[in-house]
Amino acid sequence: MLHLRPASTQETFQRSRRNRLITGALRLGFIALAIAKTLPAFCSAQFLYATNNGALTITGYTGTGGTITVPSSSSGLPVTEIASFAFRAVTNLTAVTISEGITNVGFEAFANCTALQSVQLPKSTSSIGNWAFQGCTNLATINVTPANANYSSSSGVLFNAAQTQLIAYPAGKKGSYAIPATVTNIELGAFGGCAALTAISIPPSVLSISDSAFYSCTGLRAVSIPGNVQNIGTSAFFSCTNLVTAIIGDSVTNLQDYAFASCFNLVDVQLGSNVSTIGYGVFSYSGLTNLYLPASLTQMGDAAFEDCSNLASVVSGPNLIAIPNFAFDACAALTNVRLSSNIATFGVNAFSRCADLKTVTIPKAVTNVSNAAFMNCSNLASIYFLSSPPRIGAGIFSGDINATVYYDPLASGWTNSFAGLPAIAWNATPSANVSGLGVGLGGFQFPIAGNSNLSFVVEATKTLNNPTWAPIGTNTTSSGIIYFSDPNWTRTPTRFYRLRSP
Repeated sequence: MLHLRPASTQETFQRSRRNRLITGALRLGFIALAIAKTLPAFCSAQFLYATNNGALTITGYTGTGGTITVPSSSSGLPVTEIASFAFRAVTNLTAVTISEGITNVGFEAFANCTALQSVQLPKSTSSIGNWAFQGCTNLATINVTPANANYSSSSGVLFNAAQTQLIAYPAGKKGSYAIPATVTNIELGAFGGCAALTAISIPPSVLSISDSAFYSCTGLRAVSIPGNVQNIGTSAFFSCTNLVTAIIGDSVTNLQDYAFASCFNLVDVQLGSNVSTIGYGVFSYSGLTNLYLPASLTQMGDAAFEDCSNLASVVSGPNLIAIPNFAFDACAALTNVRLSSNIATFGVNAFSRCADLKTVTIPKAVTNVSNAAFMNCSNLASIYFLSSPPRIGAGIFSGDINATVYYDPLASGWTNSFAGLPAIAWNATPSANVSGLGVGLGGFQFPIAGNSNLSFVVEATKTLNNPTWAPIGTNTTSSGIIYFSDPNWTRTPTRFYRLRSP
């Protein structure tokens, strides 16, 4: 079934995403353009060069591939750099040795060299650009000459000299990998695109997982973030499509944008007890089924759980005060929503297109419900407001043709309609004016009166001293009255009851 957002909000949301991609593409284009404009170019044998203050920069390759050595000089001039994109998508290379004297390897210099199996880096290399070996799907080893003062390698994995930073894991290495205990930072894109990686062990020494660190590691099925990691970067596990379980340690305070987005099979996420911020689209398009947001969470980014089509239950912690734009948009299986009493605002399309959502309770602190917040929740039947009418945007219940608003009869400002829906006082209460209180055939019973067709939950507890209330039945008034019976009333010496909205 196709559901359409209001054009203005949908276009704004999608435009924001497109602009991010376009900005990134333009930035790469400007890098390539700057190289082309500033470096006069010429060709020698199989390499393309540009002069640069008496030295040469390799800008391209036209040879037949196989095993090659990148030269240290040409036409009497030293070769000192490999430019960004110089060997990008050269698919006939199988092994590369970079000669002594070359100091810099540029951004994506060897990216997408899909036949490349090994790389040898010299003592002189002092700078390696981001994503230099990204997409080299058969690359098994990146080796560094031991005398290099800036980089090192171990088991074919590229590190800084002290092996505190894991820089690049070869995408062709298969199976599991245990990160050395010396590592404190997993760098940008370090494992990005490593589809053959099936398991990862992250030691307690690691403090930070950088942007795109495990991007599209489609072989990973589980990840456990240890207790000392504080930050999980943007798109850190984006598109790990077979990831099922993620355990996030108690030191993590921030999940950056898209950190676990498009992890379609991610069912089980355990958020640590100190997570305070969840970024934009962090778990969007993931496979989550149940969600508990910890008490530490204070801020959640737009679209954080958008299109989690298997998500059935959401419970928010007490310190979250806003449900942001598109937070749970298109969570079609969502049926149970329990929100903190401190929630004050619902953003644009916050719960739109939640087709299975039948009831929702709007907390007492809510002052604003934005445009299309519950649009096209086609099975929504009951919305319970615990306070006076909040400010509302356009079409908050658009398409919710079966819904009714229920409000606290003690709250002021209500009329018999709200946002295009009928509004009825929720006044279910045990009645002392109707006979039937006492022990009957079905157990202890008492009458409940109120407006017709009111749904309510009866809860019970053993004591009023630090009570633990548990639901024991859900009922609906008929013709304004119903008799509730508790067949288990004799199981405790005392039993107290209360009513609440579903």
